[in-house]
Amino acid sequence: MLEREHGVAEVRARYDSVAETPPAQVVNGLTFLSALYLAISAWVVGFNARVPLTVNDLIVGAALALLAIGFTSAYGRTHGLMWTTPLIGVWTIIAPWVLPRHTASTAEIVNNALTGTVIILCGLAAIGIGLMPAVRRESRF
Repeated sequence: MLEREHGVAEVRARYDSVAETPPAQVVNGLTFLSALYLAISAWVVGFNARVPLTVNDLIVGAALALLAIGFTSAYGRTHGLMWTTPLIGVWTIIAPWVLPRHTASTAEIVNNALTGTVIILCGLAAIGIGLMPAVRRESRF
């Protein structure tokens, strides 16, 4: 059991070191910004009168923002949830057609499609970064 705990600690340390690299920080930052935009997009684009899509985008955006914060601050513990990011992006793309009262305007469809695509790309990039070998920091002294 002690060997298994030691192995888990090593994996977490590896993921945490990868998460500290500039590419990982950029991807996690873009994921966070995309999530915030998704949460407020109904008011930015002007479809906040369509309650189902507005509430969906607000909740999904807030949830993804919280996940992005977790990926940034504790990647070693949250890396197992990274697969949800591309799925959230797919849901964002199809939501205008799936949710009730699916009479989405072109602006709503384009908004969700572009935002969902960015979220998918960020999620796939983060998964790829998580598969990279750990970066070893050398001491300068």
